[in-house]
Amino acid sequence: MPNTEMIYRRLGNSGLHVSVISLGGWITFGGDVAEDATEACMRQAYDLGINFFDTAESYAGGKSEIAMGKALKNAGWKRNDLVISTKLNWGGAHGDIKVNNIGLSRKHIVEGTRGSLERLQLEYVDIIYAHRPDRLTPMEEVVRAFNFVIEKGWAFYWGTSEWSADEITEACGIAKSLGLIAPIVEQPLYNMLDREKVEGQFQRLYSRVGLGLTTFSPMKGGRLSGKYNDALEKPPAGSRFADSKDAYSVGVRSAWQSEESARVIRQVNSVKAVADKLGVKQSHLALAWCIKNENISSIITGASKPEQIVDNVESLKLLPLLTPEVMAEIDEVLGNKPTQDPARFG
Repeated sequence: MPNTEMIYRRLGNSGLHVSVISLGGWITFGGDVAEDATEACMRQAYDLGINFFDTAESYAGGKSEIAMGKALKNAGWKRNDLVISTKLNWGGAHGDIKVNNIGLSRKHIVEGTRGSLERLQLEYVDIIYAHRPDRLTPMEEVVRAFNFVIEKGWAFYWGTSEWSADEITEACGIAKSLGLIAPIVEQPLYNMLDREKVEGQFQRLYSRVGLGLTTFSPMKGGRLSGKYNDALEKPPAGSRFADSKDAYSVGVRSAWQSEESARVIRQVNSVKAVADKLGVKQSHLALAWCIKNENISSIITGASKPEQIVDNVESLKLLPLLTPEVMAEIDEVLGNKPTQDPARFG
């Protein structure tokens, strides 16, 4: 039976509840997904009370969805105990002529959804996301297409990923005017080093449209884990940024000695000082800090080994330690808290 100590939160203004820690399907970064590792990680997550699993049509060219689908089938869990999500936009790996296999046209949303369900071996997903905006497709077409998917029973809710506040507002406005279902959730980047969108740009959306958040990269690709604190010259041997060949890691590695990279390392070390004072792991503090934000429904974590998930869930024990005073101290040492518009709060 799953661990009952997990915390669950409503997803935005919906009745759906998700575990505050979830598991993402981008398990590896080398272009392939290890199916055995995926299943082992998902089983460990489920045993710890994690009910939310996220993937995308583009992850490893669809292999992530296939691996997750096989794991779900092998585990034999009750479908109603799970919250499964996938994302659409970059489906170029699934066709010979890419032009209509990418973007958010009605054609791709409908065909992409059916393709994802086939790879996942599921009748439906709980949430389907627009994986980045498509500024070539009219917003009304996007809204109507996701509503069609919901009407067909292929998904229960829809959301966005890395959309701007204006784009989310436009989609919600169109849905309201047409009497349709609006997006209930956004999936943005959020961690101690990336705060502007979640804490600044979105500040009006939580109350106005009931927006929920399932945020990714809570440890900034591992930078907040502590393993890079002293790596001023180059990433340490054996680390992701030293060894991985994915475009993101290569870009980070090539800019390692830049002023921006040095600034990040200084911020990360300031976080370690707070963690040391509290007597906790830096990685646990980074995760708990994200969860402490009441607008976050779930943080999407990655793992290649089950023990990493066990360690991540340990971060929940830190939440009582994050008093207003401690949170203020973290804001001070980071020096990056977004400025709130007083006209929006006065």
